[in-house]
Amino acid sequence: MTDAALEQALERMRADGAGEPVLAAFRQRFAQLRDPVAGLLPGDELEPVHDVPALEELDDDAAAAAGILDRVAVIKLNGGLGTSMGLQGPKSLVEVKPGQTFLDVIAAQVRALRERHGARVPLVLLDSFSTRDATLAALAERHGDLAADVAPDFLQSREPKLRADTLAPVDWPADPGLEWCPPGHGDLYVSLAASGMLAQLRAAGYDWAFVSNSDNLGAEVEPHIPAWADAHGVPFVMEVVRGTAADRKGGHIARRDGRLVLRETAQTPPGDASFTDVDRWRYYNTNNLWVDLRALERLMDAEPGGPALPLIVNRKTVDPTDAASPDVLQLETAMGAAIGAIDGAQAVLVPRTRFAPVKTTDDLLVVRSDAYTLNDDGHLSPTFDAPPVVALDPQHYRQLPAMEQRFRHGPPSLRAARSLTVHGDVTFGAGVTIRGDVVLDGPTHVPDGEVLAG
Repeated sequence: MTDAALEQALERMRADGAGEPVLAAFRQRFAQLRDPVAGLLPGDELEPVHDVPALEELDDDAAAAAGILDRVAVIKLNGGLGTSMGLQGPKSLVEVKPGQTFLDVIAAQVRALRERHGARVPLVLLDSFSTRDATLAALAERHGDLAADVAPDFLQSREPKLRADTLAPVDWPADPGLEWCPPGHGDLYVSLAASGMLAQLRAAGYDWAFVSNSDNLGAEVEPHIPAWADAHGVPFVMEVVRGTAADRKGGHIARRDGRLVLRETAQTPPGDASFTDVDRWRYYNTNNLWVDLRALERLMDAEPGGPALPLIVNRKTVDPTDAASPDVLQLETAMGAAIGAIDGAQAVLVPRTRFAPVKTTDDLLVVRSDAYTLNDDGHLSPTFDAPPVVALDPQHYRQLPAMEQRFRHGPPSLRAARSLTVHGDVTFGAGVTIRGDVVLDGPTHVPDGEVLAG
């Protein structure tokens, strides 16, 4: 049945316009389904990593760093909707500071880089079918001056969701759009080739791509990394941070059979408690990646399906809002897993200021507060010694409109806070200050100008 199911899926993808690289990558993922432990990385088969060079230790020179910028393209992952925050539009169009969206800040960073160094530095978005139109409209309306010598975006591919019982493509006439899913951001490499963007970038003389999430505003171009990698023939670099308790659910690097690998939560066998040991694993993926486009071009010529990335099986229902709808599998990969699939790939330890992702309204409140200041060049400057940890009651704050209603006068001051934990329904007045560790239980209202210290 699996061979017939694979052919049904491939036929549906061909009818959808998928090119050979996309089909080849899907075949790779589908083949891994035959192995019941495919993609799983047990902790007892891994060794911790101790020998990661730090950014400040890289042996390059300032001239090489400045000179490489004209050969660097910035690629931002922009396929996500703000559904986790209760929104339906592109997450990159959410405001992070008054009047400034993620996209506005990214544009300011690229603009400042061009002006400071006289380099081309194109901004290229990896869009999904859901985000493309709205994002390109915002880019054209607000940042038309950023047009470059390559297209402003390319599209993530899509594939059928598979029935959990038969592995055949699911049919859902009630909403045919729900029959499809993205294959995870590991699709980056195949989509670069299949869309023609890789060829565009190489023809225009770009040798390096800096790839990062659009919701991580700390991910600015750091030219010393590609200059060092270029000088030492390193084809792929992952930026990592030293793990803390806050990173226990994030992906960490390790060694397996002498080779670097990335392990995500979904790749941990049930009952394997080793995943949360931040002292053992030490280094965590920021999803800030540097890719040698020349090496990628050679790899894609040899392997149309791209790097052999480990499978991540995402189990859902075809309609995520309907638990009674059929169970499906989404076959995904992570782009950072290329560290284990590309010969010569390395990791570099970077400051935590380069890793400030906004995944929840908790994170967004911190970025919107005075814990960060936003400079004209798009640089997000922390005002704290250690980032404050915010935990808002998800029943009342998970969705952005609900969170904003409870902070209708703006976020509290968090620059002197260590943590803010809110249980229940709490509303905040204007000019509230949080210091140290504060726990609030609702329902209650914090008056204007209140200083809460714990």
